Amino acid sequence: MSEKKNLSKIARSFGSASESYDISARLQRYSGKNLMPWLPNRNDLTVVDLGSGTGFFTEILATRYHQVIGLDISTQMLNFAKQNRSNEIVWLEADAYKLPFADRSIDLIYSNLMIQWCEALPVLKAEIIRVLKPGGLFIFSTLVDGTLFELKSSWAQVDDDKHVIDFKTPEELESIFNSDDSKLIESSSKDLILEYENVLHLAKELKGLGANQVPKKQSRGLAGKDKWQKMMQSYQDFIEPSGIYPATYSVFSGLMVKLND
Repeated sequence: MSEKKNLSKIARSFGSASESYDISARLQRYSGKNLMPWLPNRNDLTVVDLGSGTGFFTEILATRYHQVIGLDISTQMLNFAKQNRSNEIVWLEADAYKLPFADRSIDLIYSNLMIQWCEALPVLKAEIIRVLKPGGLFIFSTLVDGTLFELKSSWAQVDDDKHVIDFKTPEELESIFNSDDSKLIESSSKDLILEYENVLHLAKELKGLGANQVPKKQSRGLAGKDKWQKMMQSYQDFIEPSGIYPATYSVFSGLMVKLND
């Protein structure tokens, strides 16, 4: 699947979940709040929320900064944000690989759990560098290797197809964001274990995250009923004594600065 088609499918997945997204987005709340201490104290900044979703954190940014732009690929997410968030925020529908900003025009780009869906991450990083001012910041969180290992292991007992995205390692991210034109000055990694009533509960939340869109998947469409039953049976190896189904999310947070030209 081409990168453009994959992003389009992710956009539709996010869009279909827009009305319930703020209720179920436990992971986004956790990771987004963890980025807050890295935000600059100056308020005279032009800030972009890259992958703004429903605008929950965009609105928080708007209470701190002079000009805030929420950018997302999903029309439905943006419509939700326009109807429910501050009218002082500028909302833009755009592709993250083609940011609609002039060179060296943005002070800060904030991105909470979006870049893991971008396969061509070096291309995205180059675009971020293009629009940031020298000394500008990219503050982000993303998912890394180890995420959903329970689900990946359970599907591996069923077939050899790819059912869970291959997330990058922290080392791969560090090599991308530490380069001639940028430096990763802060980073942290932490595993967050969320609890679910059953595998279908997990699958529903993953759809809202866009994590049900898997590049390089061999088969198309939903897995057959028999395969789902086998996978759910395998997942029971991870069930907690209380009967709760755990799912691990490995969250990487980073603060990158654009070096002077």
